[in-house]
Amino acid sequence: MARNLWQRDELIPVLNLYYQIPFGKMHARNPQVIALAQLIGRTPGAVARKLGNFASLDPSEQQRGIAGSSNIGQADGIVWNEFYNNWEALAFESEQLLAKLQPAATTELETSLLELPIVEGLEREQLRRVRVNQHFFRNIVLAAYDQRCCITGLNIPSLLNASHIVPWAHAAEQRVNPHNGLCLNALHDRAFDRGLVTITPDYQIQVASTLIKSSANSATNDLLLAYDRRQIELPARFQPDPAFLRYHNQHIFQG
Repeated sequence: MARNLWQRDELIPVLNLYYQIPFGKMHARNPQVIALAQLIGRTPGAVARKLGNFASLDPSEQQRGIAGSSNIGQADGIVWNEFYNNWEALAFESEQLLAKLQPAATTELETSLLELPIVEGLEREQLRRVRVNQHFFRNIVLAAYDQRCCITGLNIPSLLNASHIVPWAHAAEQRVNPHNGLCLNALHDRAFDRGLVTITPDYQIQVASTLIKSSANSATNDLLLAYDRRQIELPARFQPDPAFLRYHNQHIFQG
């Protein structure tokens, strides 16, 4: 088969990258595009064109008036339709393919997988899938928020978490959905998880009344109470689903 025909196993990693960079950075000079091109044996220009093809197929980009590319191949459409809104399938297959493409490098994901408990069979495979999905979810959410906490603006990636709005244990089908994610620093992630802070469906921060009424010290005032009633910084894509925020308000938030 001619080399210029793209294969499914090449297109899936490109789709993974598509969800991690904004449309304005889908060009051949982007280091992420260059790195992926080297992995799959394509030119940066060819990868950038495929990213443009996926943008043409993306309803959210069409709503923004982004035309993308008009030269869409049949294989592009097949891969797009297979994985559109099928986040868990995309996460697992694309991350597996990327890991195989860079066997010499010990990636963050591979390190995580090496640390799996000593269990065998189905249980180990389930744990592996969880780790892969968590890695994908973190990458997509942090990229959407440009590596910045949506409450404070903190931009140190090692101190940031991809936080689930509807908790992991409450909705298995939404575990990898980036619309169910917020980029939060470690402190506000813990406060959000414990119901001491929430985000309303109109994207306003709300601090629990128990904290507001408490005899808070200066640290509590500066780190938590000061953000009450402020608006979060919204991501460039994958805005938090108001239905998920409403669930957090009603079932997790302490009010």
